[in-house]
Amino acid sequence: MAMALLTASCSGGGALSGFTPTEVLVGGEPWPVLVADEAAERERGLMGVTDLGEARGMLFVFPEDTTAGFWMKDTPLALDIAFFAADGSLVEVMALSPCRAAPCPTYRPAGPYRYALEVPAGGFSGVEDLRLDPEPPGR
Repeated sequence: MAMALLTASCSGGGALSGFTPTEVLVGGEPWPVLVADEAAERERGLMGVTDLGEARGMLFVFPEDTTAGFWMKDTPLALDIAFFAADGSLVEVMALSPCRAAPCPTYRPAGPYRYALEVPAGGFSGVEDLRLDPEPPGR
């Protein structure tokens, strides 16, 4: 993935430390995101995060297609999640609600995906062609 100059500062109490900042194309526009591409990072995700700083979201990268579900345990922000196939085409978009006590629901798309992008609720509005290019050209 291409690296971008991005400060991963947040008021989430250091909850975002350790995630790699990068830039991806979403709907043809560059978006600064934080990357969760290791199992432990994907498991932690946005738990405890109250502010994404300069990032527009968190990109979860899986080594192969998956049908793994997401949950909102200890995640205070309402989020939207877009699931993308390996070629960047959209699989499904869902709204995720914070969960403060177990049991928390699991959110799973209708089909397999390679990438998932979590953004604050409403973060995909105005994106006409919701596609993902995780490696922008020229980077």
